[in-house]
Amino acid sequence: MDRRLFLALWPDPGLRHLLKERRDAWAWPKSASPVHADKLHVTLHFLGAVPGERLPELLEGFAVPFDPFRLELNRAALWHNGIAVLEPERAPPELLALNARLSTALVALGLPPETRSYRPHVTMARRAGGATLPPDGPPVIWDARGYSLVESKNGVYTVLRDYA
Repeated sequence: MDRRLFLALWPDPGLRHLLKERRDAWAWPKSASPVHADKLHVTLHFLGAVPGERLPELLEGFAVPFDPFRLELNRAALWHNGIAVLEPERAPPELLALNARLSTALVALGLPPETRSYRPHVTMARRAGGATLPPDGPPVIWDARGYSLVESKNGVYTVLRDYA
């Protein structure tokens, strides 16, 4: 049975609360689907459907070197496809290096890495065309001390393993 997986920076409860507050500061049109607070995260790589029997191999294969870093999410933006995001002005080099190391791990595991250039962000809502951006506030400071392998099943996200 396939498992729908992704690698992400996963917030602790305090950080999740700050992200929820930033999400709630937007003025959403009726068409918008704000992301539920328990799903707010920064995707590192989306794997998609992966055969479940590969899970033990993947759990080990995604253990790559990690250097802690500070991510400052300070820009609310509405992307052309109606995706509302909170993104950094500049991605920390350690985050970009982690993304690259995980790309290498994906290739070593025979999985295709993302082809688009990496744009770290937290998705605040989908179908949000016409949303009013919130006023500028202090940045959401994310002191990243690890990353996670997460499964999406029936609309529920479950952390399968934390890596530090």
